[in-house]
Amino acid sequence: MSTLIRRTAPILRLKSCYSDLCTTRLLHSRSVGRRNGAPTGLYGFEHLKTAKGFQRFVDDAIERSAELVNFISWKPSSAEVIRAMDEISDTVCCVVDSAELCRQTHPEREFVEEANQASMRINEYLHYLNTNHTLYDTVKKAEQDSHLLSKEAHRAANHLRIDFEKGGIHLCPQKLDRVNQLNIDIFHLGREFSQNIITDPGHVDIFPVSRIPKHIHHLLKPIYRITSGTSSESLRSWDNRKEKGFRITTEPRTLHSILQWTSDDEVRKMAYVKGNAVPHANHEVLDKLIAARHELSQIMGCRSYSDFMVKPNMASSPDVVMSFLLEMSKMIKPKADEEFNAIQDFKREKSGQRFVDLEPWDEAYYTAMMRSSAYNLDSLVVASYFALPQCIEGLKVLVESLFGATFHSVPLAPGESWHPDVLKMSLHHPEEGDMGYLYLDLYSRAGKYPGCANFAIKGGRRISESEYQLPVVALVCNFAGSHNSSTARLNHGEVETLFHEFGHALHSLLSRTDYQHFSGTRVALDFAEMPSNLFEYYAWDYRVLRRFAKHYSTGEVIPEKLVESLQGARDMFAATELQRQIFYALVDQTLFGEQPHPPRDTSSIVADMKRQYTSWKHVEGTHWQIRFSHLINYGAGYYSYLYSKCFAATIWQKLCQEDPLSLTTGTALRTKLLQHGGAKDPADMLNDLVGDGILRQSNAGIVPDITSFSDEMKLVEDKQKQQKQQKQLAL
Repeated sequence: MSTLIRRTAPILRLKSCYSDLCTTRLLHSRSVGRRNGAPTGLYGFEHLKTAKGFQRFVDDAIERSAELVNFISWKPSSAEVIRAMDEISDTVCCVVDSAELCRQTHPEREFVEEANQASMRINEYLHYLNTNHTLYDTVKKAEQDSHLLSKEAHRAANHLRIDFEKGGIHLCPQKLDRVNQLNIDIFHLGREFSQNIITDPGHVDIFPVSRIPKHIHHLLKPIYRITSGTSSESLRSWDNRKEKGFRITTEPRTLHSILQWTSDDEVRKMAYVKGNAVPHANHEVLDKLIAARHELSQIMGCRSYSDFMVKPNMASSPDVVMSFLLEMSKMIKPKADEEFNAIQDFKREKSGQRFVDLEPWDEAYYTAMMRSSAYNLDSLVVASYFALPQCIEGLKVLVESLFGATFHSVPLAPGESWHPDVLKMSLHHPEEGDMGYLYLDLYSRAGKYPGCANFAIKGGRRISESEYQLPVVALVCNFAGSHNSSTARLNHGEVETLFHEFGHALHSLLSRTDYQHFSGTRVALDFAEMPSNLFEYYAWDYRVLRRFAKHYSTGEVIPEKLVESLQGARDMFAATELQRQIFYALVDQTLFGEQPHPPRDTSSIVADMKRQYTSWKHVEGTHWQIRFSHLINYGAGYYSYLYSKCFAATIWQKLCQEDPLSLTTGTALRTKLLQHGGAKDPADMLNDLVGDGILRQSNAGIVPDITSFSDEMKLVEDKQKQQKQQKQLAL
């Protein structure tokens, strides 16, 4: 799974600031929404007109938070306490999260360095807030005054108290000190793990250049070697004796291209092994991370880090998660094995070798060939219908059809943007006015965050009876091209990714919670990916695509048969992809589950689980887990992607499929789900939206009903066919 969401995890143990590759938030609502063209700072913050402004940004946040802490110490009403706590969170987190977005996307080194310094300073202050007993005791008292609070305020008090306790504030001083040190260690280990992936992506050198397909030469670095002789004469004739090759940097994007397009088995094998064996330094980092998280969970009275992380979510316990994953694994295995055998047969046919084995480095190459053979898809033809400006028009179609709102461009004030490619959009409703703002930073460039993600810059919250702080988010992708390029066209996988991230953005933009603590994606982890997975369906539905997918030169609407071919190609190996995601989730749960004594080597665990839970062999010398960043970002929570897929499948089938672009559908999505963010229990929202048949109880936890997802994957149909075949054989 490439995409990845930047969600919020508890800090101040307030669900609001940067953690795991997460979200982002402002002090004053008017600054970001300005349209008068007056000079401002980065993201609309006046302080950020220069990189040094981050220092004052931190100072002001600490000063305002101190005023609010002092106010709370005078024991105001419970409602005032919760409101003040929410403002502290909003104030501090706008610095934390803006600094994180700047660190990941700003092209100027000075801004990145100042953002780093700001992040460290504000996190030091957060340590003070997280261990402030006056705040904790006041929040506990407010929670007990439930009759004096609105439902959302009481929910906020409950969550704040739990978040404080997740930081260990209720422990004795010695244990609290250890928890604080472990949290610091975990933070730095996560940063180190991610940095190692960037600085040591691995490489292999290939000679001659003819071993690499010409159409991916631009992804690789040319290198040269002398073919023979080392005498002074041969050195003088270097130009005649040098041989050109390529250095393949095995970072994920380049590695995928090599594995998909290179016919040379040995090149694919070398790239696969190297790409899944680095960075070596992360072996030790991951071991330390697992140990630190386990010790933290033990101090907090939990059996494992998975227990610690899953408890606040819908699943409620690792046992529920594992039961769900094993059920999914068993359900998908026959179809995944069937797909594996089909790929192996295809390889044997193409190679002319009856007994050759299928290797992991063969998957992308042969499945691409099989899809092309079955559906005659040309990636350039497909991309010709998805010029990026047209895809942005597709996002506008969604909000207008579903929510009666419009997306339109907003001029960026001088100093507001961090790069010329950045666009700014306003979500506007004819009756409600502006609802929020979206920055689009969609093109790849050196030094930028390498994936696709949704960063919140500001969460929505009610400031007064008449004023609402509008949400602001940034959608960051890495598509080829630039804002000034007329040739930026997406493959369909990139279109799906764009719609996925847009689902996250809409969750924030349409949120109308009283407290920023619950704004948008600040929800239970195993619910957070649901809106994004739901909006992926819109990228595949012809009724949606025909509204915006038009040929970049002729204006021809994308042919329905082409969309059907895309759908068919997607479905060919859907079980293989699902099995992979289940495997990832099982590994995540196991690595952060109860720890054996003595601890097992993570590579042995992964190798055993790959053999047990996938149709594919493990390749000795590969250590996939040391570059799987989701172990940092979603530690013990990767299962949430599968939860969300199942929820989204049910919502699509029961609510959206009949008329996906109807205002009735959109109104239900908005009023029963999206606008509430995390202010309501996710199970209650899902039941209210769909009714019975979207979730079920399991050992005091909640799991998705898999009926709709199973129907979508045609698993029941395939199982019945398999049973019929077995009966016929028995006869």
